[in-house]
Amino acid sequence: MNSIVERLKEVRMSIESACQQCNRSPESVQLLAVSKTQPASAIQHLYAAGQRDFGENYLQEALLKQQQLTDLHDLTWHFIGPIQSNKTRDIAAHFTWVQSIDRKKIARRLSEQRPSHLPPLQVLIQVNIDDEASKSGVAAEQVSDLAAYIDDLPQLELRGLMTIPAADTDSDQQQASFTAMQRLFSGLTSQYSTVDTLSMGMSNDLAAAIAAGSTMVRVGTALFGKRER
Repeated sequence: MNSIVERLKEVRMSIESACQQCNRSPESVQLLAVSKTQPASAIQHLYAAGQRDFGENYLQEALLKQQQLTDLHDLTWHFIGPIQSNKTRDIAAHFTWVQSIDRKKIARRLSEQRPSHLPPLQVLIQVNIDDEASKSGVAAEQVSDLAAYIDDLPQLELRGLMTIPAADTDSDQQQASFTAMQRLFSGLTSQYSTVDTLSMGMSNDLAAAIAAGSTMVRVGTALFGKRER
């Protein structure tokens, strides 16, 4: 597991270097470790090295790891996968952040099912910026309407946007997608005081995402190696 800790150092250095290239403070970009399919022991090693935010795609797997890691009280869990209606109750109860809201029905259920003793769920709207049929997320022109709806829900706090750009695109198309997201994000920040998070960029494109204004990069492969599934 020492290699995981070494990879964490390398990822942090990559973030710092990317920030320096575009005159940004490294503190302006948060690292989310995407720990789906990884064992609880890997999370423990990253935790010991100072990582606190972890992203999960699969609910039952995440709940099991949360049970195994109850002694790590200051972990912050982000749900980043597609959300089915029958999963909202557990997601609302066991996560601090949800990054993948793309329907009013899901937003409403998460707000209604968020336990009253917990603070509001911190949420991002997932945007399908490249209009890919195979991906979740709202179209760019739907962001404003969904944001207004979420802003009225008492147990959700709108924090910003998340996207997964098309894979295998050329650098010009990638830049266009990131720039379009930055414009959407800028528009939201001018409307909502709570909006401060643009979750954009992964292992292979974090430097370009940071240059385009990302405030949170979601890194799995560069931290844990290739996933088994």
